[in-house]
Amino acid sequence: MVKNYPTVSEEYLKAIEKCKRKLRGFIAEKNCAPLMLRLAWHSAGTFDKGSKTGGPFGTMRFKVEQGHAANNGIDIAVTLLEPIKEQFPIISYADFYQLAGVVAVEITGGPDVPFHPGRPDKEESPHEGRLPDATKGCDHLRDIFVKQMGLSEEDIVPLSGGHTLGRCHKERSGFEGPWTSNPLIFDNSYFKELLSGEKEGLLQLQSDKALLSDPVFRPLVEKYAADEDAFFADYAVAHMKLSELGFADA
Repeated sequence: MVKNYPTVSEEYLKAIEKCKRKLRGFIAEKNCAPLMLRLAWHSAGTFDKGSKTGGPFGTMRFKVEQGHAANNGIDIAVTLLEPIKEQFPIISYADFYQLAGVVAVEITGGPDVPFHPGRPDKEESPHEGRLPDATKGCDHLRDIFVKQMGLSEEDIVPLSGGHTLGRCHKERSGFEGPWTSNPLIFDNSYFKELLSGEKEGLLQLQSDKALLSDPVFRPLVEKYAADEDAFFADYAVAHMKLSELGFADA
């Protein structure tokens, strides 16, 4: 889809660059990159292409959306970031949360995800129940990512690879543990672990394992396990698309 990005002021662009530097230092110091990536994804992943509602428009700042079951613990990210946001009143929450996700990938060794500023803040949170369910398989993933969000089938696997960062917490999701042995490093080990089978101490959700049984998804899992550069290139594109759902559509 062709994008028609809004023009933002020179002052706004300077604020974005300064904020990016602040976020790099803060996220590195706090070791909170996985939490910031989750905030960005869960903010954007509520977009519904049919109703043109939800999406990366800053509504995660509201307690009602933080209270959705899929967002357990995300209030921690919002609270951690607020002192930085206060330094940049010119920047929308919508841009700020997505910028935090981009920086989280960058500082953990991942690819540079293109970032286009200018997302407006919206005042109404989306309905609950739009984010992926980790206990379900490929049909569900297609329903959420393709039919609801408007992404492509090919975006699903690289985005799943974002699980290379972070871990599940039982009190938040009902699941416990990291997907990889280095959950603060962004690399292609998620795919290597997926292909090598289950290991004690590492997590494989139903939505992860389902990728292996699908004729479209499995070849991409194998490709990314063998070629980290290919994963990084496709991830950067898919992440950018996710972060721009409903934004600047021509």
